Amino acid sequence: MSAVHAVATTTIPTEAELLERARKLAPVLRERAQRTEDARQMLPETVADFVDAGFYRILQPRKYGGYELPPMTLFRVVIELAKGCPSSAWCLCLVTVHNWEASLMDPKAAEDLWGKDPDARISSSYAPSGKITRVDGGFRLSGRWSWSSGADHCSWVILGGIVPAAEGATMPDVRAFLVKRPDYKVIDVWNVIGLKGTGSNDIVVENAFVPEHLTHQFAHSFMMTDPGRATFTSRNYKYPFGVVFAYSLSIVTIGMAEGALETFREDMKARLAAYDGAKAMEDPFVRHRLAEAEAIVRGLRMRLETNFAEMDRLIDAGAEFPMALRVKNKWDAQWIAKEAQKAVELLFKASGARGLKLESPMQRYFRDVHAASNHAFLNPDKGSLNAGLVELGGNTSDYVL
Repeated sequence: MSAVHAVATTTIPTEAELLERARKLAPVLRERAQRTEDARQMLPETVADFVDAGFYRILQPRKYGGYELPPMTLFRVVIELAKGCPSSAWCLCLVTVHNWEASLMDPKAAEDLWGKDPDARISSSYAPSGKITRVDGGFRLSGRWSWSSGADHCSWVILGGIVPAAEGATMPDVRAFLVKRPDYKVIDVWNVIGLKGTGSNDIVVENAFVPEHLTHQFAHSFMMTDPGRATFTSRNYKYPFGVVFAYSLSIVTIGMAEGALETFREDMKARLAAYDGAKAMEDPFVRHRLAEAEAIVRGLRMRLETNFAEMDRLIDAGAEFPMALRVKNKWDAQWIAKEAQKAVELLFKASGARGLKLESPMQRYFRDVHAASNHAFLNPDKGSLNAGLVELGGNTSDYVL
């Protein structure tokens, strides 16, 4: 039996209701975290819990049984879940954001996806490692793609690729291609030290046909002219794609940092020094690290909330998103992951040898926050160079914004 009672697909829950479900699930996920890592993928019962809680429907169009709620609703839910099991929260966030991305494509894509199965789920691998050939009506795909988180529990996958440039093209035709099983295979290769339970396996495709309408052209997202925006017109589909995707990766690290903070705080309240029995709360080293980490973590959440509030004001005013603002937000997403890692490192170091024990959530937060912040999309070195260039009046060369 799942940990959360099923809800009718016709019921649109409030954000408060979804957050309450997430908070109730977090301790359940914490108890499952080691088994999730041992399985190297999300546990079936966790997937069932997320389905019953309605989490996968948060960004899905209402026309197809979704809730069509704002990205920040998903992000707040994921932060709560990441405190319990970062791997499960990571998979949920990415798979659910793919529902939002698919809604930006040609509306025929949404019909293919959810017309017969409103619970269809999508994993991804965006690195353009396969071969793309243009043919009548679409494309042929072949190759191998890596890092597809949650692939074992999905029936579709989004794969990145570069279409051979047409004559006179001013920017590369980079796309995401939506492929359905059984046109791809999942190859079990996921043996890592962090985010061990995400099942981020390889995808192999052999000469699969993908019609034009099942592609997401990044040039359209750069110009904010994605065809789906004209069909799904609620405010939730008016955010820049690259910004939402960047945050979907980094906000999981906020949950890890908040979880590490809560774990450390509770542990230190009861801990006594081994040699003299002194209370840990009297240790200046413990107090300093805790205060510094708390300030960092609080600032991460504030930055996320402030940035989305600013974007919401632009949407409500019907204004365009300045390119500088999009660059700043992507950099902030990268910065959040970097600073979340710093906060967890502070707490892990102050935890002493106890933080190394496998039964301690601290070692999992430490491993997982390093794994998450190592994602190529969250590279703070590249992000800072791009953001600094724009601050100085230069033009960005990043087209995934």
